[in-house]
Amino acid sequence: MRSPRRAALPALLLLPAVALVPTSSAWGHPGQGHTPGPAAPATVTTDVETPVLYDDEAGGNASGDDPAIWVHPADPDESLVLATAKEGGLRVYDAEGDELQSLAADPAPRADGVAGRYNNVDLAYGLRVGGERVDVAVVSDRYNDQLRFFAIDPDGADADAPLTEITAAEQGFLFQPDRAGVDTDQTAYGLAVWQDGDDAYAVVTQEGTTRVATARLDARADGTVGYADVDQLDLPASFDLPDGTTWTPCEEPGVGPQLEGLSVDQRTGTLYAAQEDVGLWRLPLPLGSGEPRLVDTVTDFGVEDAYDPETEECSPADGSSQEGAVAANPFGGDLLTADAEGVDVYHGPGRTGYVIVSSQGDDTYAVYSTTGRNRSLGSFRVAGEDGVDDVNGSDGLAVTNRPVGPYRQGLLVTHDEPETGADVEPGRGDATGFSYVAWDDVADELGLVVSTRAGNDPRFR
Repeated sequence: MRSPRRAALPALLLLPAVALVPTSSAWGHPGQGHTPGPAAPATVTTDVETPVLYDDEAGGNASGDDPAIWVHPADPDESLVLATAKEGGLRVYDAEGDELQSLAADPAPRADGVAGRYNNVDLAYGLRVGGERVDVAVVSDRYNDQLRFFAIDPDGADADAPLTEITAAEQGFLFQPDRAGVDTDQTAYGLAVWQDGDDAYAVVTQEGTTRVATARLDARADGTVGYADVDQLDLPASFDLPDGTTWTPCEEPGVGPQLEGLSVDQRTGTLYAAQEDVGLWRLPLPLGSGEPRLVDTVTDFGVEDAYDPETEECSPADGSSQEGAVAANPFGGDLLTADAEGVDVYHGPGRTGYVIVSSQGDDTYAVYSTTGRNRSLGSFRVAGEDGVDDVNGSDGLAVTNRPVGPYRQGLLVTHDEPETGADVEPGRGDATGFSYVAWDDVADELGLVVSTRAGNDPRFR
């Protein structure tokens, strides 16, 4: 989700403007133009949502953003949903959507540490910490440009305090050289965990730039976790179009088209990354081991917009309406309306599975295959029932094919902003929350596979 941004540091590795060429190329465009149009999004329902978070002083300036699902190794009913609340810290929910724990965004354990802003969260399973195997929640902290780590109690929802911070002291900044740089806000943003055998890495994006980094997780004998060996790669900020022109997404002056939503297909080491105003990428890991490929583009990819400093918005440079510009645009995709936001991978049998991407601009979710050319498989929206509101403007999402509580064939959890249900208190700050959706409902609507035998969790392989 956008916020004020400033100029980026020089890149370690910069990819050139991307040419959209036939699909036989590694840089191939998916070729999903606007004729013929896609099928209308399917509709699935939810009747479970977490308590409302309020971005005001009384609510601890909590603004929901990104969830992760921790599956209990023995009892699905004791599984947990973790969610970031930015300045409001972390929330832990049970399989019914009830809050179990609220963790403040305490100052980072460093001499110059300040109170945090937790943006994204993911899970590292079975790290050897302090001589024991521990499942760890990994969080990006924007106000300290670093990662924070939380041990997960194996008792899960039965534990008095399921999460405990175990971040090692004096960890280096991920993107900035010093605290003055951190204060520019171009810091750790989107996050996913990649586990490659006994090694675990965090994949992190930088707010306001096109940069992606990996950092090896360093689990220590003293019971803390840090990171080392940070590598960085810049994705393109401009794109060569088939008509011979070069297109650059419209952003605030001095800012690049950023990425946030990330997920790794743990079986193949493939990273899927959403560049908010561009589309969905796939990148082989480690970074630089192969060329990135643009899987799909947002609907206004290629539309020339102009930035208005008074409104701080972008609109078509020719003065037409946004709808008209998109309809006449031959280069955009059909399924993603900017911003392209949350991303997660549903792991099916073998190497099959699905990439789910939240299309924030039209309140829908696009689904792609993990195999071959990542063909699109349709889209859906989430409608509320039994007093639960519809899901709007989703940012982060998480999916698992494992049983979680009553969701015996898998669970999708999605961010909801704004929260608009009857439980929202009038006069409060911005209201956000998270909704639970049965995966088999999505699968039934789109003709997808349901399989509880595989997954991104190495404990179940």
